[in-house]
Amino acid sequence: MRQRPSPRRTELELFPFLSVLACTIGTLILLIIVISTETLESSSQVTIVAENQDGQNLSKTPRYIECREDGVIIYPSEIFVSENELTGRTSPLIQLIDEVEENRDQEYVIVIVRPKGIEVFYQVRDVIEERDIDIGYEPIEEGLQLQLQSEQ
Repeated sequence: MRQRPSPRRTELELFPFLSVLACTIGTLILLIIVISTETLESSSQVTIVAENQDGQNLSKTPRYIECREDGVIIYPSEIFVSENELTGRTSPLIQLIDEVEENRDQEYVIVIVRPKGIEVFYQVRDVIEERDIDIGYEPIEEGLQLQLQSEQ
C-alpha cells in the first residue's frame, strides 16, 4: 500500500529568536554586575547630616564626636582623645563640652558610635548628660569612613 502524500508543513525555526534572547540575557547580566559593583564601592563612606525626624535641621548647630575602642575623635578638627584622658580638666573633650554647655541654646552634640566604642560612648554620654546638654547618637559600622555635614 502506498502512503498518501502529506501536505508539506511550514517549519518554524526558533534559532534567530533564541539568539536574540541569549544576547539580551547577557546584556542584563553585565548591567547587574556593573551596578552592583558601583553600589559596593560607594558604600564605604557614610554621610551624616544633622536633621530631625521631619527632615529639617534644628535651629541648633551640631558638634560631632566619634567614639572608638581606644578613645574619641572630635570633628571637624579630628583631635584624638584617648580613653585615659576623657574626663581630665585639660582634655579637649571636656573643653568641647564646656563650649557646648555655654551655648546650649545654639549647639548640641552628635556622638558617632563604632561597634567597639560602646564603653567609651557610655562614659561620654554620662559626662554630656550630667551637664544637661542635648545629645544625639548614630551607630555606624567599623570600616566606614565619615563625611560630616550640617545643613542650615
